[in-house]
Amino acid sequence: MPEDRWLLYRDAVAEVLAGGGRAWLREAACIGEDPELFFPLVERETDARVAEARAVCRRCRVLLACRSWAIEHGEDAGIWGGTTARQRRAISREMRIGGGERPVH
Repeated sequence: MPEDRWLLYRDAVAEVLAGGGRAWLREAACIGEDPELFFPLVERETDARVAEARAVCRRCRVLLACRSWAIEHGEDAGIWGGTTARQRRAISREMRIGGGERPVH
């Protein structure tokens, strides 16, 4: 995993453990999984690693909170809430064009 992605992950976990703004992460299905699974070098829709990460997301209780956080914060790397960075950019564009309402996905 590239160093900057690892630092982002480490900082997110530290924030949760300290009671920070991403408290929903405490209930995330990805906690305890290999972080590299969620930060593949290539985020193609057909990639097996992306599918594996999404399988974890599908069983997650906080999938929508995770996805919303990633969209709101412009997270441009990794699988968050079952979406790739490309999908999140598309959702953000849709939200801007549609007047800021959250699309139901």
